[in-house]
Amino acid sequence: MNIRTLETFIWIARLGSFRAAASRVYASQPSVSARIAGLEDQLGVELFNRSARKVTLTAKGREFLIYAEKMLSLHGEMMQAVATPSSLQGTIRLAVSETIAHTWLPQLIERVSEAYPAINLELDVDISVNLAEKLVNHEIDIAFLMGGVNQPGILNQDLCRYSLIWVASPKLNLPGQPMTLAELSTWPIVTYPRKSQPYMAIRSLVDPMNHSTRIHSSSSLSTIIRMTVDGLGVSALPREILQRELSAGTLRRFEVAAKVPDLAFSAAYRAGPGGNVIQAIVELALAIAETRAGERKNTPERPDTTN
Repeated sequence: MNIRTLETFIWIARLGSFRAAASRVYASQPSVSARIAGLEDQLGVELFNRSARKVTLTAKGREFLIYAEKMLSLHGEMMQAVATPSSLQGTIRLAVSETIAHTWLPQLIERVSEAYPAINLELDVDISVNLAEKLVNHEIDIAFLMGGVNQPGILNQDLCRYSLIWVASPKLNLPGQPMTLAELSTWPIVTYPRKSQPYMAIRSLVDPMNHSTRIHSSSSLSTIIRMTVDGLGVSALPREILQRELSAGTLRRFEVAAKVPDLAFSAAYRAGPGGNVIQAIVELALAIAETRAGERKNTPERPDTTN
């Protein structure tokens, strides 16, 4: 009985599938089946009911799961406390919202590589709604997403916040004075995807003024920026991802007589056995996000000279 076998058993119990567990532990399905068969032979009991479409634990399997999770957790604590960081191996599935990918994700990857050179990061960039679903379904280990994941066994920590500024292409010739909401509602708006927090916030602002306001939504920040630069609409986006466009003058900032709520991001991950490295990566991310927030606070905002 070894840690790899215990980890395989736990993932089958979580996912209800030998095939899904094989993908999660980066092994072939025959190898996973052989591990469990050997474990059952060693214990002299069946751990899984295999007759149904979804594999389920037997009574003995449920009892064994309690001990397996304790052993895996203790192993993780031991490795974190005693082993050198270079000896910690494995793959962490990290999924992030695109706003994070456009700001400090490269810095986090560099810090993780320095602290844990034998840990591989498997990266996924997606919208927050999908990230939450993937975390619930055990498809990823950590999610940096807007909002949080309100599910049993999942921990959420406040990560960072970004204020939104309204920007438009100079070719639209917007007036220099602040816009009223009624004026804003006459312009097409390019924003985050439906069901996202910024989309719903912007929709709630303009709908009372003009139900015919066109709102173009996209799950790609690069597409939103490109459409705005091309003059297809105005956008409310974090200033941090627009430095190049603002400096080049392809976008300019304008004021609106109403504030869009900040984008609030959380680090969400599962509490459970073997989560020591996951927790350590989250702490690295929190430290980087805090440093970046301090830098933004202490850096005076340059005036927009493109008006």
